[in-house]
Amino acid sequence: MSDFSLSMLADVAEGRLSVEKRVRAFLQKCRDNKELNAFITLFEERALEQARAIDRKRQAGQQTGRLAGMVVAVKDNIVIKGAPTTCASKILGRYDSPYNATVVERLLAEDAVILGKTNMDEFAMGSSNENSAFGVVKNPHDPERVPGGSSGGSAVAVAAGLVDAALGSDTGGSIRQPASFTGTYGIKPGYGRVSRYGLVAFGSSLDQIGVFANDPAVSALVLEVISGHDNKDSTSAAVPSFSAKSNGDVSGLKIGVPAEYFQEGLDPVIEKGVRDLIDDMAGAGAEIVDISLPMTDYAVSIYYIIATAEASSNLSRFDGVRYGRRAEEPADLTDMYARTRNEGFGDEVKRRIMLGTYVLSAGYYDAYYNKAMRVRRLLKENFDEAFKKCDVILSPTTPSTAFRFGEKIDDPLSMYLQDIYTVSANLAGISAISIPAGKDADGLPFGIQAQAPPFNEHVLFNCAQFIHNLKSI
Repeated sequence: MSDFSLSMLADVAEGRLSVEKRVRAFLQKCRDNKELNAFITLFEERALEQARAIDRKRQAGQQTGRLAGMVVAVKDNIVIKGAPTTCASKILGRYDSPYNATVVERLLAEDAVILGKTNMDEFAMGSSNENSAFGVVKNPHDPERVPGGSSGGSAVAVAAGLVDAALGSDTGGSIRQPASFTGTYGIKPGYGRVSRYGLVAFGSSLDQIGVFANDPAVSALVLEVISGHDNKDSTSAAVPSFSAKSNGDVSGLKIGVPAEYFQEGLDPVIEKGVRDLIDDMAGAGAEIVDISLPMTDYAVSIYYIIATAEASSNLSRFDGVRYGRRAEEPADLTDMYARTRNEGFGDEVKRRIMLGTYVLSAGYYDAYYNKAMRVRRLLKENFDEAFKKCDVILSPTTPSTAFRFGEKIDDPLSMYLQDIYTVSANLAGISAISIPAGKDADGLPFGIQAQAPPFNEHVLFNCAQFIHNLKSI
């Protein structure tokens, strides 16, 4: 685990800590832990040059950025100028981005050092990181188990101490689920807090960029840096600052506990750990409120209709014409399209494109997609009503701890049910975080999920800080 804390930022600013030495140490640690397969691309020379530039700036008496000295990783579906962006797919294997994502620009503007691009499920489609064209990512708590997905590489890079923080993307739990499996803090902000410009689209109404860290204060600072309105993303919003408000005080907080999140299928160890933490918060002055979210039973079904429909549309641009892989010596245009996609996409991506195309087809659009959109509105109304009674909703992040490789890969329905507690936040556009809550008898971590209304991330970080302080005692 990384020993980074916010005090190190002051050490860098005042010359007590060399950024270059930190980067060299992280690069060596990445080499020593290469078997985890957390990175697709490491920026060795590029990162060292960034570090030297920050050290020179400080030595010249110039003011350094808010993240000077922080070493971060970026999921490989977020573009960085002049660097490969593969989305862990063969179809983008030769693509170098000509521009930076907005979040990357904001990290660089505050003097963060980007160490590399992390491994992931192909095009962010998966819950185990077994769907990468570059091989599986291994959980540092048990290399025979999955790290979660799709942001498994970013989660492992943080959990193993290969970086201080990492960016991931969350379409239905792709930050929170791997955070739970690896014992890290994983925040999915409310839809619109962070610009999606430069994020390769999977489900445009669901995707959101967020942060992994080993400390809630670090996570809050990085999220604040990358947040805010962006003229290049019309769905982004001007949002208030929040990191200074996150002091761990939960007195007077109204905590909603949904009955639907504590039913059959939940590991008893996880249920006890989550309920114990809720009791601890009640002991610190929080008020516990029983709530109901009746549309929860339909959330996974809604999600896999809407997400696959949007994926079918978004991934139609990968055809061998514009960029990336192209089938060699095609017989005609149709052959080029078919062979490029068949050779370039993995099985899970093909499965979701076919599902999405099916639910958008003329004969089934009303029966599936339109109905899913109507039920999505009902689910959002459930959360709106719940937040009239409480400030935050607490639940498990996942129904189990990390499973073994191969255990669910041939059973897509079982794999999709791993997202049962996380997809609702994306469908409703609300804010959510996974907070390390404990470990099972095998030493495998699990998380507690906190959900709050959009742009109320300070409430989530207060809960995270309270639990972090409790675990530190």
